[in-house]
Amino acid sequence: MPTRQKFDHDLEDLCLNILDLGKMVDERIGLAVKSLIDQDRDLANRVITGDSIVNDLQASIEEHCILLIATQQPFARDLRKVVACLKISIYLERMGDLSVDLAKLTHRIGQEPFIKPLVDIPKMSALVQEMLELGLKAYVQEDCEAAAAMALMDDDVDKIYSGVFDELKVIMMTKPQQVNQANYLLFACRFLERLGDYCTNISEEVVYICSGKRVDLNA
Repeated sequence: MPTRQKFDHDLEDLCLNILDLGKMVDERIGLAVKSLIDQDRDLANRVITGDSIVNDLQASIEEHCILLIATQQPFARDLRKVVACLKISIYLERMGDLSVDLAKLTHRIGQEPFIKPLVDIPKMSALVQEMLELGLKAYVQEDCEAAAAMALMDDDVDKIYSGVFDELKVIMMTKPQQVNQANYLLFACRFLERLGDYCTNISEEVVYICSGKRVDLNA
């Protein structure tokens, strides 16, 4: 197989692996949030124990990227594609870690009645999962404009987080007996807010592929 053809084939394989990793992480975010809302410890355990699968795939992608750089010595746009792929895989792995953190909160709250209706957490989760889906689509299509547009959705995630923070702060100040669970719910929202940031980071990598410029879409 000619060198260029092999390189293109390797890049295509990497792209498919990123999509597989992204789908894995997307599913785990949804399951972690569901375990929290349903107070389902068995489901939470599935998320926690399955983290090694995400880690293994990310490690495989990272090894493949390093091998491509070492053996093919790509430059310009080709090099940007490989570097962006490596960084996106790292962001996805960290998102997988956050889904584990969410699932662990299911155990910490246990079967204790919720101190407030959990309406904001599923809203944040839905937004983050939509952002991830759009970000991966923009990555595959190398669509700089779509990636930048997706990053704007993080403002909605931040607004929900800010509102929940204020609400839980009032609960902690007025109802000391509910402080522990209020903290756990605040952690859950914080983890989801961080997931939105990582989605924005993925958008930044797509812009980097297209333009060769590093931009801060979290500003």
